[in-house]
Amino acid sequence: MNTSVTIAGVTFQNPVMTASGTFGSGMEYGEFVDLNRLGAVVTKGVANVPWPGNPTPRVAETYGGMLNAIGLQNPGIDVFIERDIPFLKKYDTKIIVNVCGKTVGDYCEVVDKLADQPVDMLEINVSCPNVKEGAIAFGQKADALFNITREIKKHAAQPVIMKLSPNVTDITEMAKAAEAAGADALSLINTITGMKIDVHRRQFVLANKTGGLSSPAIKPVAVRMVYQAAQAVRIPIIGMGGIATAEDALEFILAGATAVSVGAMNFVNPYTTMEVIEGIEEYMRRYQVEDVRDLIGAVR
Repeated sequence: MNTSVTIAGVTFQNPVMTASGTFGSGMEYGEFVDLNRLGAVVTKGVANVPWPGNPTPRVAETYGGMLNAIGLQNPGIDVFIERDIPFLKKYDTKIIVNVCGKTVGDYCEVVDKLADQPVDMLEINVSCPNVKEGAIAFGQKADALFNITREIKKHAAQPVIMKLSPNVTDITEMAKAAEAAGADALSLINTITGMKIDVHRRQFVLANKTGGLSSPAIKPVAVRMVYQAAQAVRIPIIGMGGIATAEDALEFILAGATAVSVGAMNFVNPYTTMEVIEGIEEYMRRYQVEDVRDLIGAVR
């Protein structure tokens, strides 16, 4: 039984990854998760300089989900190279670094610094709804997405994954723009912009007013967008958005995703990634599927 998948020349032992921003660099999850079992660890977003993030409160629970307005708080690329990469290199898993920025130059500076580092792929976050400068605009306009993708590809030594925003009219237009600019793969979806109001205090629950909605509430939207993108482009797709079980992950794979990322459910159940991996293996045994790649895009 083969569970390995290949994306842009990088082979993963299984198609299950962590979603950026929900797993740090794995340090916090070491006692719950065998990092050696993961297809990849996708790190929290890394910028060219330390970011403080947004003011608190910046997390709120909703029906079937959560809102966050963390604002990509991170210690910056220099600390990440010194601290996080050496930690991850102790494990037999692939390393995908999520890169964030406020200008094209910010992104390229981080990509340049990672060029000689032992990481496998770069995931470019142009779709965070909680950063006012730059990031969301790049992910919501096809021409801006094309331009930043093309520029990053000039600097990148590793394959580039463009992380797409669901907060657009037509996800296929964005997928095609990223592919045309040279992206090696896509990941989607990022969070959906939402809001919560405290009716008793008559105030916004989040200091940022809006936040990114994640968790099972968004899964049907995510599966639909992954399917649409898979029909529109030829490059591999990493699907995410509300994955809580192996069945959830398999929906994305059947819709056309080569791999999947588990996000917010890591906060609810830190064993989720392991349960998804084991569940996919059990599904393959149950239905006598010899190669997980036979399931990719099997639903037309």
